Amino acid sequence: MKVGIDDMSLYVPKIYFDIEDLAVARNIEYSKLNKGLGLSKMSILDAHEDAATMAANAILELMKKNNIQPQQIGRIYMGTESALDGAKPTATYTLEMLRSYFKEEYGEECFLHCDVIDMTFACIGGVDALNNTIDWVRADDERMGIVVSSDNAKYELASSGEYTQGAGAIAMLVKANPRLITFEDNWGVACMGVHDFFKPLRHVTKKDLIAEVMEWADLKDTDIHAIEERTNASLESKGNIDYNEATLTFHKSTPIFDGQYSNQCYQDRITEAFNHFRKKTISKGIYQDTDAITQSWERLIFHLPYAYHGRRIFSSIFIEELERQGKWDSFLTENGIEIPKRADFEDDASYQKASRGIIRAVSKTAEYKAFIQQKVAKGEWASSDIGNMYAGSVFLSLMSSLESDANENSDLNGKKLGFFAYGSGSKSKVFEGTLQEGWKSVAGNFGIRNRLDQRDKVDYDHYKNLHTGYHQGSYQQPSRTFMLKRIGTDGTDLGARYYEWID
Repeated sequence: MKVGIDDMSLYVPKIYFDIEDLAVARNIEYSKLNKGLGLSKMSILDAHEDAATMAANAILELMKKNNIQPQQIGRIYMGTESALDGAKPTATYTLEMLRSYFKEEYGEECFLHCDVIDMTFACIGGVDALNNTIDWVRADDERMGIVVSSDNAKYELASSGEYTQGAGAIAMLVKANPRLITFEDNWGVACMGVHDFFKPLRHVTKKDLIAEVMEWADLKDTDIHAIEERTNASLESKGNIDYNEATLTFHKSTPIFDGQYSNQCYQDRITEAFNHFRKKTISKGIYQDTDAITQSWERLIFHLPYAYHGRRIFSSIFIEELERQGKWDSFLTENGIEIPKRADFEDDASYQKASRGIIRAVSKTAEYKAFIQQKVAKGEWASSDIGNMYAGSVFLSLMSSLESDANENSDLNGKKLGFFAYGSGSKSKVFEGTLQEGWKSVAGNFGIRNRLDQRDKVDYDHYKNLHTGYHQGSYQQPSRTFMLKRIGTDGTDLGARYYEWID
C-alpha cells in the first residue's frame, strides 16, 4: 500500500521582524547573518497567538482546500516543543477550536471520535508524529489523519540564538494513495540522551525568591525567614508563592543551549542515522554497498535551525559518499587538499583542529557547491524569510523545495527525496520519500511566497515588547483567524485557555 502526504498547508503569523534591524540593535555585522547564515526575516507571534492557534489555522486551511469533513479525520497528532500545559496536550486546544468552528454545520459531536496527542522531542516531534501516523494508515487504507507541527522558536534577548527565531505551523494530510509523496518503511534512527539544547523545569526556593525581591526593592535587612514562615502558616494557598512546598518550580519557553555542541550532535546523529538507513536498505536490496545514496536523491530535505545549516552540516556525509565510491583521493588531488598527519602536530588538539579544517575545505569546493545548489538550496529560501520553526522546520524545507520545483516545472515524477530530521536531546531520523504524479499540482498551490509577501514588518520596540510580553493587545487586529481570548486566573479555572474564531 502506498501511504504518505496528500497535501500540506502552512500558517505563519502576519508580522515579522527584519534581521537587518536586529543586526543594528545588537551591533552584529548584517552580512554575517544574511550571507553567512542565510537569514533575512523572523516570523514572530502576535499577542493573541500561540502554538494551538497556529496549528488550528493550518489545519483549517488544509481541511477547507481539500473539502475534508471532521468525521473523516481519525487523528490529529501534533509535534511541538511549545506545549501550553504540563499534562493536557496542546492538540486538545486545537481540537476544540476546530470543533467550535465546524459544529454549526456538523453538530456538537464533530471530532468527538478524533484521537489527539502531542509528540515532543525538540525539533523532531513532527517527524515522529508522521512516522507513527503513516504506520497507522498502513494498517487500514480507509484511515486519514492529520499531522501538524506548531512551534514558537524563542530565545532570550541578546542571546546567540536570538537571530534564528521563528514561528509557524504546518499541517499535513496523511492517507493511502496520496497525491504528493509516499514513504516506505525504511527509517534510519540514531538517538542519545544529551544536553545540547533543553528547557528544564527550573527550581527555586521560596526563601531565595523572597530574598531576590527584597534585594531589588533595596530592603536587604528584611527578615526573610519570617516572611517564609508566614507563607507556611496555613494550608490555604493564596498566591503564587503561598504554597506549602519549600521549592517552587517554573518553566521558561526559552532554552538552555550550547550552540557548538548542538551543531556537533546534529552532525553526529544525522551521520549515524544515515548509516543506519544505509544498512537497512542495503540488507533489503534497495541499494548496494558502493552506492552513493545521496547522489540518487533528487533533493535533500533538512531540519534547518537557520537557512544554511543543512549545507554546513552535510559535508561529512558528502565525504563518506566519495569514499564509498572510491573517489575521495582523486577529489583531494583535484582540489589541492592535503590530509593532515598527526606527526606534523605537537598535540592532539592542534591535529584535531586541522582535521576539522578538511571539512571546511571540502565545503568550499566547486563540486560541493554545485551539489548544494542542485539538491539543497531550493529548500532554504522559506526558512530565510521565516526563521526556525522547530518541529515544522524540516517540513518547511520540503514545501519550500517543492514550490520552487513546481514553479520551475521540474520533472520529478517518481523521483526520490532524502530527509535529514533532527531533534536536540538528541535524535535523528533519515528516510526517503517518492514524489507522486500529482505532486506538481499540489505543490503549485502551497502559496508560500504570496503568504510571506503579505506580512507586516514591526520595528524593534514592538518586537521587544511582544517578545517580553509587555505589549498591550495585538499588534495587528485579528481577522479571519483563531485567537486566544483569555486565560483563567483563579480556582479550577486558573491557567485554562479559551479561544475563539474572529471573522
